[in-house]
Amino acid sequence: MKNILETFGGIMLGYLLACGCLFNMIPSVSAAQEKPNLVIILADDLGWNAVGYHNDRMETPNIDRIVSEGMELDHFYVAPMCSPTRAGLMTGRYPIRFGCARAVIPPQRDHGLPTEEITLGEALQTLGYQNRGIFGKWHLGHRRTKWHPLQQGFSEFVGHYNGAIDYFDLTREGQRDWHHQYTPSRDEGYATDLIAEAATQFISRCATQDSPYFCYVPFNAPHSPFQAPEEAIEKFEFLNSIESIRHNNKKDAMQRLQVYSAMIWKMDQGIGRILEAIDQSGESENTIVWFLSDNGGVGNIWENNLPLRGSKLTVYEGGIRVPAAVRWPDKIQSGSKLHSTVGYIDLFPTLIEAAGGKSPFGPKHQVDGKSLLPVIVSKDQTMDESFKLATDELDQRPWFSYHGQQGEADEHLAVMQNGWKLKVNGPRLTQLSDLQKPGVLHELFYIATDPNEERDLSRENMETVMALADRLVAYRKLQPDNAVPRYSVGSRGFEPPQDWKAMPENPDQLLGRHNSSKP
Repeated sequence: MKNILETFGGIMLGYLLACGCLFNMIPSVSAAQEKPNLVIILADDLGWNAVGYHNDRMETPNIDRIVSEGMELDHFYVAPMCSPTRAGLMTGRYPIRFGCARAVIPPQRDHGLPTEEITLGEALQTLGYQNRGIFGKWHLGHRRTKWHPLQQGFSEFVGHYNGAIDYFDLTREGQRDWHHQYTPSRDEGYATDLIAEAATQFISRCATQDSPYFCYVPFNAPHSPFQAPEEAIEKFEFLNSIESIRHNNKKDAMQRLQVYSAMIWKMDQGIGRILEAIDQSGESENTIVWFLSDNGGVGNIWENNLPLRGSKLTVYEGGIRVPAAVRWPDKIQSGSKLHSTVGYIDLFPTLIEAAGGKSPFGPKHQVDGKSLLPVIVSKDQTMDESFKLATDELDQRPWFSYHGQQGEADEHLAVMQNGWKLKVNGPRLTQLSDLQKPGVLHELFYIATDPNEERDLSRENMETVMALADRLVAYRKLQPDNAVPRYSVGSRGFEPPQDWKAMPENPDQLLGRHNSSKP
């Protein structure tokens, strides 16, 4: 206990014990083991079919490089929209537990990631990661400084609070949303380039220090508005010659696809710069690079998520199953692939264990994710019995998806387990009998053999339907009364603050001091 007492003091230890939840960040492996650098690269609205390793019309050589040099996570799941995925990634918990699952956090919302949640940045700080930078889109609360990245475990921030900013003038709702630490920044340029440059500089600086670093790079690309530099758009002019197009307006569809492809290419070029900085640091072998998208692609881009069904804001596979891969040359076999069901809530426990710690557990802080180290560092998956046991455990756990962005009259729920998936759309699900109510649509798919959700098997498998629905009822009850409201609430008459300046809760927060009740 000496390390904890020296770091946090006896008062902190007493607080944690009183809460019934000792956040055990004491290294669980040899203290002499060198901790890896951690880099998370998050794309925004990147469709399943929008990467080169799934679609040869897309140019993503650097994303493809992460896949080929690491492990492809072929069944990687996220929430069906932005903020919930980011909240689950930061905490290892289903965001419904703390009210961040129903909807994203739009400009008018006075809501954010609850400060009592333990974030990945905060946990890594206790494990000796002195440099913890975020570069890009936060989207977990902007109205008050208590939700600022610097109050949620990060030591450096460059980027924007809101989603959907203009890529060139860096505005949302007519106000510039670009910041360095707490201060509005007057940087100029294309947002994707600015994000990549800030992350690259951070990695280069950290490489000269003894402490390992955590670099979180949440790009806003390729989220709307659909904007890219002209030279990038011209690169994909060949798409206009494609004749086989399933869209009512060929010209509009092709132009949108052309710009979307250019945005992805620009992001991929930024990822290439980040990988180059890691290579030049001399620490590539012991740096974990984890790439993923925050949800499926939007539905108005041609073939964006094919062959998967659905798109962003649905709980069909096209909305929640995304391109993902993890690279760690020291530990992960290059060119490997994981087929088990894993996802966004697993990053927290995996990276904490990789950093030599243990995830915080306890009655008041249930971590839902599982560490994937037993499956991603396995050298011989075909012969390793522990690998098989670990993958079986992953596939047997229930995996939940949800959003109710338009309100309780139209909610989207899904649960997967043992190869089955139950999807329920309609009014809020409160009990099993709700499945029979008018307006409630439930479908059952055997994802193990029908990944594109083409055959509804609910009629002939009602016992499975009811068993999975019972899990969904219990899951939906986790949402607290003070959860983020539906998307449009409060939008009428909203006027954004100048430069999106957040309101401080107390003077200490302007100095970047962290909440003393958190490790």
